[in-house]
This record gives sequence, structure tokens and C-alpha cells, in this order.
Amino acid sequence: MQTPRRVEHQQTDRGYVPVYATGVVEQPWDNYTATDHQVWNILYERQRALLSAYACPEFLEGVERFGLGDGGIPRFDHLNQVLAEATGWQLVAVEGLLPDEVFFDHLANRRFPVSWWIRKMDQLDYLSEPDLFHDLFGHVPLLLNPVFADYMQAYGRGGMKAHAIGPEALMNLTRLYWYTVEFGLIRTDAGLRIYGAGIVSSKGESIYSIDSPAPNRIGFELARVMQTRYRIDTYQQTYFVIDSFEQLFDATGPDFTPLYAELATRPVHAAGDVLEGDKVYQRGTREGWATGGDN
Repeated sequence: MQTPRRVEHQQTDRGYVPVYATGVVEQPWDNYTATDHQVWNILYERQRALLSAYACPEFLEGVERFGLGDGGIPRFDHLNQVLAEATGWQLVAVEGLLPDEVFFDHLANRRFPVSWWIRKMDQLDYLSEPDLFHDLFGHVPLLLNPVFADYMQAYGRGGMKAHAIGPEALMNLTRLYWYTVEFGLIRTDAGLRIYGAGIVSSKGESIYSIDSPAPNRIGFELARVMQTRYRIDTYQQTYFVIDSFEQLFDATGPDFTPLYAELATRPVHAAGDVLEGDKVYQRGTREGWATGGDN
């Protein structure tokens, strides 16, 4: 088998630009080096020790059910046996970032794309794009949760529709993914917890998202989320908080087409804006969060 490519951003005179790949490949298990497995182990052990106090119970349960800490990079074919039985999803290995329509098609058909390659040892704390650790450790454990698994499929179907409508609709939907799947927080009996993959795969942002007084933490409201810009080069200035995965699924169940038309007439807000009417969660103790009311 020809070794799959490692497709990453390229440096140009305009800065880093994304490079897309479209194909599904076999996970090149035999080609992983001892260093590759060591990188996985370091990242896993660091995040797993931290996240017991930061991640939501559903995520932690998924990590244990998959046995992601058994040592070294997990085999996709082994994980797929567990995943297929639980929710009917499967992992597919990819070489890097996918074009929107290809990504949506995978999700709509209950396939989750995972980059086959893992970051280098000098990239432990930051990488400009998703690698195997982000995709697998960050995203896949929650696919064992039936409600979240259904949400991801519904998102894929919605993405295919938004792509056909046009770029503004697609941007609205992209913000929803960013502020839920990648950087979402959830309210639990133990306080605010993380479920977003971009947070759980990052040591620094795991701590920042819960413990720092700096960011805004705002109750989830679909239109508000779709109107809020985000930053990709720093920790988030705003996180949106759901009360449950059922709330998230129910809120995003209706056809978004009328909402896209309405949002086209409204202003878009900066990432750090707090608006009148936002339900803001204010920190008391580490696990004592209260709704601060309207601002």
C-alpha cells in the first residue's frame, strides 16, 4: 500500500493557507514510529489526568469505553467495532482538511473523518490544524452518546443544504459547529464542563475555558450563535453553554432555511460581544456557576 500523504497548511507570502484533500485512505498502522506512539501517549496521559475535573461525564465515559489509554495510537478498525455497535458510526482515515461538501457528506452518512497523522513532538501544545489526536481524542468519544451522534448526523445533512443555499448560510452553520462541536460547554450538576473537541484536546484551553474570568460564557441560543464571529488564532473570547445534548439536538432540529433569511438582515457580532438579553454564566467557586441574568 502506498503511504498516505500528510496534508497540512502551506506557508505563502499571504500567510498560512489551508490545503484540502478529498480521499479516504487506510490507516497506515505499520508506518507509525515509536515517536508517533510516544506523542499520543504524552498527549493522552496529560489530557486524561486533567479532564476528570473539566470534561463532561459523557465524554469521559466514551474515552473509557474505547480504551483510548491502552497505549499507543489506537487502531481505527478496533474502534469501529465499538462505535458501530453503539451508534452505527464509523471512522474513516483522511489525509487532512476536507472540502465542506465532502465533510458534510461523511457526517450525513454517519462517517467521521479522522486525520491519520499525528503532530510532531515540538507541536505538543499547538498545531494550526486538526491532527489525529484532535480528531480522535477530541471528537470521537462523544459519538458513543446516541443524542450527540444524532446531532452530528443532522449537522451533516444541514451542511449539505446550507452549501446549496450559499456562502452566508454556510457561514452561519460553520459558527454553529465552532461554538458547539469544537468549543462548546455544558452545564452539569457538578458545574460547567467541556464537551467541545477543540477544548478537550488542548491543555491550556481546557483550564482557561472553565477557570479563567476572562471569557464570556453565554447560554445557548441558536440565532445568537450563528451571528457571532470567532477567532482561530487564540483562546475563545466567548463560549456558549448548553443545558443538555437533548437541548442542542432539539434546538437544531427545524429547517434552518427561514432562519438564514432572517439572519441576513441582522448584524454580525464580534466574538467578545455581550448583548442585552444574553444569559451569562458568572463564576462563583470553581464548581459554582450561576446565571448572571441579562446584561
